[in-house]
Amino acid sequence: MEARRPGAATRRPLVIRGGTILTFEGRAVRPVRGDLLVDDGSIAEVGGAITSPGAEVIDATDMLVMPGMVDSHLHLWSSLGRNFVNSASDFYAAKGRTAEHYSPDDFYRSVKLGLTQCIDAGITTVHNWSHNTRSPEHAEAELRAHLHTGLRARYSYGHRDGLARDEVFGFGDVDRIRETWLDADDAFEGLMTLGVNLRGPDGSDEEVFAAEMVEARSRGLPVSIHAGQTSTTVRAAELARRGLFGPSMLVAHFLSATPQDWAAMAGENASLAFAVLSELRLGRTGAAHSALMQARAAGVNVSLSTALGPTNLFEVMNVVFHLGIPWSGTATEACPDLSFDDVFAMATLNGAAALGLSDVTGSIVVGKRADIVLVRATDLNLAPMGAPVGALIRFASPANVDTVIVDGRVLKRAGTLVHIDVDQVVAEARESAESVLARAAG
Repeated sequence: MEARRPGAATRRPLVIRGGTILTFEGRAVRPVRGDLLVDDGSIAEVGGAITSPGAEVIDATDMLVMPGMVDSHLHLWSSLGRNFVNSASDFYAAKGRTAEHYSPDDFYRSVKLGLTQCIDAGITTVHNWSHNTRSPEHAEAELRAHLHTGLRARYSYGHRDGLARDEVFGFGDVDRIRETWLDADDAFEGLMTLGVNLRGPDGSDEEVFAAEMVEARSRGLPVSIHAGQTSTTVRAAELARRGLFGPSMLVAHFLSATPQDWAAMAGENASLAFAVLSELRLGRTGAAHSALMQARAAGVNVSLSTALGPTNLFEVMNVVFHLGIPWSGTATEACPDLSFDDVFAMATLNGAAALGLSDVTGSIVVGKRADIVLVRATDLNLAPMGAPVGALIRFASPANVDTVIVDGRVLKRAGTLVHIDVDQVVAEARESAESVLARAAG
């Protein structure tokens, strides 16, 4: 294991000069013109004219300076296989054909491909929902990919794909990962947190899920579960009554939730990972709009995710905003509209809260870590700039991302990744994808 990621020694004071800084006042976004000072990886000063002798100056003239976005639910091991799908109905079959044929090297390359795309797209924190962890070597490979790319992340160690419903997930390697990668010598310098993703009531027997939750809670690990996109046996109120829910619970794809479920989630301070593109295509109950509107109206912390990609939270924000109105004659009729500020918070503040990182990232506040994205406002699709938050949500894309800073380190500058050879990442991903498909073909 390499002890430190590339570039770890190059952090230095930064002055981001002359941009439009998107700050929060409560839940409202307030644009502030001026400078921003980053010192020792933290946000040290916001607004006004800042002078800091010896600091590197980044010219943000005609740029929007926003908090880095948070993807609360991304299966990075699947980045290689995202294009293995041959038809509209082939997604789960394609995963089933290939999941067991990934080597640890393939996992490394797949996770690095996904993380590289996150950096390029202005995502500075990602939840690696690893639900095909086939061996300790596969877990090590994923963590090396994180180490070598430099994003803030939660690594949620999970079962291997296809684990029998009545087989309990073992926590032994989770303990080893915590001890060797995080507790003994934190190679990530605070960028990585650890969690587990469990199969939940929809993917495992009731007694198995309860036993796994006991193990997770005894270790203080945050838990993530999938709910079914067409129907679900996840009942939040009942799980809460049994002590199997709580503020560190994150649920994805909860499309069949009832009003009682949303009330229980809000009461437990649990969070929803809303993968709008996946929900719209795979949620055959047609409940994506209803789930979004009812969850938010009930007070659930709604975060945004890309699930399998494309890792484009600008697109996700755009679709969520356009879904965000009540529909007459439906269960959403009395729900409030989603505003630009609401959707922007879902991609930043709410994502940080879902991962237990509210005090660390998600907004541009003095004392938080410097996870910052600069977006060019003079690009053809964004010009002329008027109301910045609406422009970001309705018209921005990863192509507009000029600069990405994570924990005070510049990972993308002037539109180019500075420490990753993108051509090499793509070439290695192609080689691994061909090898996985060849092994799967037998």
